[in-house]
Order: sequence, then C-alpha cells, then structure tokens
Amino acid sequence: METNQYLIGAMMSDSQRREQLIDTAIELFAKHGFHATGIDRILAVSGVSKKTLYRHFRSKDELILAALRKYDGLFRNNFMRSVESRATAPRDRLLALFDVARDWFEDNSFYGCMFINAVGEFSDPDTPVRHQCKAFKSMIRDYIEQQCRGMGAPDPTGLAEELAMVLEGATVTAQVSQNRARAAEIAKTAAVALIDKAMEGAADG
Repeated sequence: METNQYLIGAMMSDSQRREQLIDTAIELFAKHGFHATGIDRILAVSGVSKKTLYRHFRSKDELILAALRKYDGLFRNNFMRSVESRATAPRDRLLALFDVARDWFEDNSFYGCMFINAVGEFSDPDTPVRHQCKAFKSMIRDYIEQQCRGMGAPDPTGLAEELAMVLEGATVTAQVSQNRARAAEIAKTAAVALIDKAMEGAADG
C-alpha cells in the first residue's frame, strides 16, 4: 500500500519539511520548468502544507532561489568531486570535465542545466535568480581557469572562456540531442584542440 505523502510530511521536523520542499522543487523544476510548476504541485508531491511553505518562503521566487542555491552546492560536490577523483594533473582535469559531463548527460535525471533553463525563463537580468545563475557559471569558469593556470597556459583566462563555452554548448546540445554521449565526445575533441593550440604558445615562449 502506498504511503500517503501528507502522512510522511506530518512525521518530519520543520527543518526536514523545508528541505523536502526544496528537494521536491529541484526535481519538478528540472523536469517541467519553473513557471510550469505550480505551488500546488510542489505541495502535493512533497506532502508539506501550504502553511509550512509560506512560513519558510514568502513567495515562489524565494523557493526557486533556495532550490537553485541547493542545486549549486550539490553540483559542486558531485560534479567537481567526480572530476578530481579521475585526474590530478590540471590538463587531465580539464579533459575529465567532459568525461563527467558525458556521464551526466546520459543519466536519466538529466534535463539540461538548471541554470541555463532558469535564465531562459527569467528575462530580467537584475533579479536574485539571474544573479544566482551568473554566480554558478562564474564558479565553473573560475575552476576551469584555475586548471589552465596550473597547466601553465599563456592566456589562462582566454582559454578558460573558450573551454567554458564548449562545455556550455555541449550541455545545451545534449539537452536537445538524440545522442547525448556524442555531444560530450565532440566537445572533448574540441577541448583537446583548444588546449593543444594554447600550449603551443607556451612551448614557443
């Protein structure tokens, strides 16, 4: 017999209910989008009451922001940790980004990048949601630049921007493609070419 979601919600502490709301929101926003996912749907799936929701979040936008912040932390822990478990040298870590991306693309829970999707739904650039998206993308680019510097690239900032763009393009392509793995493979090939070209300058110098 299936357990009633509201019974589960009643058994949780207040802090657990808050996390349940955020976790449910992440799942539904990823699958169905931010505007298409209503509060009533989040409450029904989470088993949390509307009163509890509005005790923690004054609006749906606040819940969206909390979901993006938690997803940011989860992504950093899972994606970056996976990259660093596969490689130690900076160049190898740069290429491992695309191997980990391939695994992500092929996962059944992949619905594209939540931050790219959010930017598509929130057109005003001067909102907390857009600022959170920008911060996430800056974090990715900064990590890539750190590896480029560690590799001794003559222009680590420029190379990082190029590699970040390749990774972004692969993510969007995988979201709409029938062959998600191929998107990562092509991106990795492009990354190798960009890195090799950049490091020719280091060798010439």
